[in-house]
Amino acid sequence: MNVLVTGATGFLGTALTAALGQQSGLNVTVIHSRNCDLTDFSALTGFRHPRYDLIFHLAAWTQAGDFCLHHAGEQWIINQRINTNVLAWWHDCQPGAKLVAIGTSCSYDERLPLSEPNYLAGEPTPSLFTYAMTKRMLYSGLLALEKQYGHRYLHVVPNTLYGPGYHVDGRQMHFVFDLIRKVLRGKHRGEPVVLWGDGFQRRELVYVDDFVKILMRLAQGYDNEHVNVASGQDLTIREFAQHICERIGYDFGRVQFDTARYVGVRSKCLVIDKLRRLLPDVGFTPLAEGLDQTIAWMQSRLDIFLK
Repeated sequence: MNVLVTGATGFLGTALTAALGQQSGLNVTVIHSRNCDLTDFSALTGFRHPRYDLIFHLAAWTQAGDFCLHHAGEQWIINQRINTNVLAWWHDCQPGAKLVAIGTSCSYDERLPLSEPNYLAGEPTPSLFTYAMTKRMLYSGLLALEKQYGHRYLHVVPNTLYGPGYHVDGRQMHFVFDLIRKVLRGKHRGEPVVLWGDGFQRRELVYVDDFVKILMRLAQGYDNEHVNVASGQDLTIREFAQHICERIGYDFGRVQFDTARYVGVRSKCLVIDKLRRLLPDVGFTPLAEGLDQTIAWMQSRLDIFLK
């Protein structure tokens, strides 16, 4: 089986390609920013052959934190080009392949239940609007190509992924990695630990290896489906911070909260009834265990995270 992965050097892409590499009988081709500019359609013409059976489209131009607030125009142009080019290449050059695309939980309107029928309903959170809408457009493209041409797809929406192996290239980090880094710097450098918001925002995490296993099972078993993948457990930022402080050995009472800073959505817990119906035996790494493994990984790289 021939498999292609876009965004192969990202956090999810690295974990997915490692898992694919452990399976026998797979010939895996990786696409990343260094070997293919997805904003240029002509760059994809070099991937006409072989005929792929499965395409994982993970590539996206974004970062965590308040990045979306400051790059709205760029996010629209770059992500629309990437997604349109990949879908056009799929249709023109690889119509027999099944395309597995990754959505985003921020596409949901937080005022509605975060369940699959509401992915295109309402409006995303204003601060994340542009990126969220490019992901909605990606899903709309999958629907359109399946409707007119019968192409097979799978659209999967994860909540925030975490675990060892997160990228350390200087970009803004998702909240849990940023929390760990700040607490590490507080302990080892004596820096104040200042968290954005009042700490009562709620977040849900999915261990990256769990997500990869679920993604591969869904890709093998289901066509033309849209599926949320999440753990079903969310905590406040304060609860995450307290656990991290206990593991690292930092006094949680010293943590400060800056209510004037950007906080994103107040709550983001996905409805996973459909996932449990499709995969009744689905399981997730316990949150405390996953956090401990992530903390241990970051502690082993203090030279990077204390820079």
